[in-house]
Amino acid sequence: MAARTDAELVLGGTAARFDRTGARLFGRERESDAIDRGLRDPDGPRLVLVRGERGVGRSAFTRAAAERLRAEGITVLGVDCVPGDGERPLLLALRLVMALEEHRSGAARRRSARQAAVEALSAVQRGDRAALAEVVVGALTQPTPATVVVEDAQHADAESLALLGEADLRRVPPGTRLMVTALQHTGPDRTEPSSESGRALAQLAGNRAAHTIVLPRLGPKDVTAAVAERLRATPDAGLARRAHRLSHGIPGALDALLVQWADRDEIRVVDRQAFLALGAPVPVLPDGDRYVEALRALGEPCWTVAAALSILWPLGRPAEEWVAASTELSAEAVHDGIRTLVDEGVVDELPGQGGGAVRGWTFRVPLMAHALRERLGPLERGRLSAAAVEALWAGGAPEDPPGRQDLRPPPVAAILAEADAKTYLPDRIADAGVLVDRERAVTELTTAARALYPDHERRGMVRWHLRAVRLIEEPIARDLAILRCGQAAFGCGDYRTARAAAGRIVFDPAEGLDPLALYEAATLLVASAGIERDWPALDRMGTAAWWDGLRLPAMAAVSGRVQALWQLEKWQEALTLLSQTEPVWQSTPDSRALLELFLNVAEFVLGRPDRLTRALALPEVPGLSRDKVFARSVAQLDLLLGIGDLRGATSLLSARELTPELLPESSRFLLHHLQGQWDEALALARRLMVNGGVLTAVPTHHLLPARTAAVLLAQGRTTSADRLVSSVRGRVSGPLEHFLDHAAAEVRRTLGDLGRAEETLRRGLRAAQERGSVYGTDELWASLAEVHVAAGHTGRAAACLERLDLLAEQMNSGRTRLLYLLTSGRLRPDSAAAGKHLAEAVELARSRSQPFETAVTLLAAVRANAGPATLLREAYELFGETGAALWRFHTRSAMREAGVVVPGRKQATAENDHLLGILLAEGLTNRQISHVLRLSEDAVANRLSRLFARTGMLSRTEVVSAVLTGSPLTPDSR
Repeated sequence: MAARTDAELVLGGTAARFDRTGARLFGRERESDAIDRGLRDPDGPRLVLVRGERGVGRSAFTRAAAERLRAEGITVLGVDCVPGDGERPLLLALRLVMALEEHRSGAARRRSARQAAVEALSAVQRGDRAALAEVVVGALTQPTPATVVVEDAQHADAESLALLGEADLRRVPPGTRLMVTALQHTGPDRTEPSSESGRALAQLAGNRAAHTIVLPRLGPKDVTAAVAERLRATPDAGLARRAHRLSHGIPGALDALLVQWADRDEIRVVDRQAFLALGAPVPVLPDGDRYVEALRALGEPCWTVAAALSILWPLGRPAEEWVAASTELSAEAVHDGIRTLVDEGVVDELPGQGGGAVRGWTFRVPLMAHALRERLGPLERGRLSAAAVEALWAGGAPEDPPGRQDLRPPPVAAILAEADAKTYLPDRIADAGVLVDRERAVTELTTAARALYPDHERRGMVRWHLRAVRLIEEPIARDLAILRCGQAAFGCGDYRTARAAAGRIVFDPAEGLDPLALYEAATLLVASAGIERDWPALDRMGTAAWWDGLRLPAMAAVSGRVQALWQLEKWQEALTLLSQTEPVWQSTPDSRALLELFLNVAEFVLGRPDRLTRALALPEVPGLSRDKVFARSVAQLDLLLGIGDLRGATSLLSARELTPELLPESSRFLLHHLQGQWDEALALARRLMVNGGVLTAVPTHHLLPARTAAVLLAQGRTTSADRLVSSVRGRVSGPLEHFLDHAAAEVRRTLGDLGRAEETLRRGLRAAQERGSVYGTDELWASLAEVHVAAGHTGRAAACLERLDLLAEQMNSGRTRLLYLLTSGRLRPDSAAAGKHLAEAVELARSRSQPFETAVTLLAAVRANAGPATLLREAYELFGETGAALWRFHTRSAMREAGVVVPGRKQATAENDHLLGILLAEGLTNRQISHVLRLSEDAVANRLSRLFARTGMLSRTEVVSAVLTGSPLTPDSR
């Protein structure tokens, strides 16, 4: 069995599938134990009333309890109540009698059933509740035990419920029980049910033989577990948090949310992890949804009041008056409508401090508020939003009469905690548009957008900028607002909007627009095209002719053209243009800082690192804005991380007073990778791939997928690594692919395919040579040398080693020097020079403080007899810390060969089994596994046989299933 998406880590992942089959109950352990104890206890309650709000899972809970009873041989009978039953007095009582009597055993069954039915009907016709109660109790006391499940008793007639509430159910024998489910809208702050059926249910709960179980909402942990089961993948923290917030922990709302997201392909699964796509909107519940239908059934004015509250509820108590003012409903109609919405569980009352007067209302299910808001037309939403804006700006109720200060809405900073105080007012301003003061609206929208930057969750920043643009009439001010919008969009990953905004200014700028703004628009346009991998557009932007027809200052045209050449890896052309136009780009601090960075990087990539080395030692350029200082520092940091200089990167962070938490996710990935924190690195990689951030900036362009593939390969996930590299190459082909060539070649080498590995490495070296690139070729030469050593071509390997030696001297890079030393030791393992080189390699690796790199070096030194065998223990621990399972396996083999005791025999066996399971899940044949583990095919077959014997599993399919579901490969795992 070949692994599916669970063993893949591919660009964008796969679409999530919502699965209800075999759904377990989460967060119901205590209630399940309580109902099981009660139903099995001879002295326990004869009636168990299961209550809870709409969607909380009453039916699923009682069905699960009923199935457990059936499994014990107990008969379970069902009686369902439906809307309309309440209009037929004593119907439920009659149906209970019929169900129980039909269940009677023995020859008298039919006769007794007819007799009980006649007696019950007669009592119903006479309205004799006492007689009917006797018939009901008599039916319950039959000798054949059974449990009767009454579903949705809120629809039942009040007379039957009252009858059951008054009946002496203590006479019912232990074998017969009633299990009743009913909707319960009243919250903890409301104890008095308002409807007749509600009062009858309260009376039923008060029966001395009854016990009530109220199902609560799920907490965050249970929501996370439920999402994992529904999606068959572990949810990312962001997805779990948002699911809990929008559903309020109500299972029915949670399922509705997940179904909508899954149907719209908003949830992606990568490496058995589920992620919500960047900027995924809150879905709108369809007309057939239970919550929408329940509100529709209430009719008017409830629907109109609820729709208005979906906009106005965060105003608190004044929302009631604003609803009346905005909908032209009477104050009495609005008051009654809100009262009904509370009684029917659509909204909840928010009690005041110390149990005082109600301070407002909130929707019980946030998804419902969104569904109502989205169903409003633009005019309705604009009018209601304008009312909210005016209320918050004015700080008072519509007329704010004397003595009504208690109705005054809170200031913006104190909006009800249940609302999002950062987004509520700007969202309302954006919806109100021209219905509120334009100037103030633009100011507040811009201020709110800046405060939310960079808005990675896309909560509204770009939308507010766009709305502000629509409200600005003066051309220059509008263009500046468009530029701010584009820059904000770029910062939160909305590159399409960023490019459109930049293009609008570049192609048709307002007369008199500041040259610096045009420069920033040009650089934003090229940067967005680069992030979108639009190589044809960048090719055009790299020519002078493309810029000649535009009304741009020379500084903007030069900067944009250089940046396009830089994105295309046309380093020498970029350097020539920079040399020819130096007076132009040196004219402002912004252009000078940016293009000097381009100059330094271009020379570094071409093998001239001195200028960049000096620049890294200098303080930041004065006169730059904070965001540009930050962007420049991140670019320098990524380059250091790309060449494996962890110490240099750490020093830069310290000098620039930056913490890892402030860095972009792609930079944090590279940092975690070098630090050996691979779990954290993979978590970031998954999220970046789902959200389209698979590529970092030039020249570290393909490092994220290349380094991720390296991690997967070190874990033994060869197929996953290969698919990742292939998917990136197939979708985003372009410059700097030699990083991907190195990763692909390592996969081929691990699988024993030396011919394809050599071919791939030479392709990468040719591509780099065509562009004059030196950056990143050290890894290609080192791998090519090892391929030649494995193939027995020592002369070719020596030629590669010479190139590595020259590179190490030319680039003055610790990484390149270490690669040269390790390659030299492997080429001539028994020579004195190898011993000297590997000893130096160990010292250099330790000074670089990178766990995986250090462990690889220690293992190489011992294998070449250049270090004591005790170093293997240290390498073994370091491989364990990073999670490099395949390297840890090879180190165990080396330890046994060297006579070094492997610690934890039981753990070692478990790790061997798990690695073997991973290789099977990757779809490898025995021959491929033998290459990966460096064993004979017979040895692999023996290991598989022992694995099956230890675990009790009978086939590869069972092992793969256990690996993909995360089950341990232990003797009892079957």
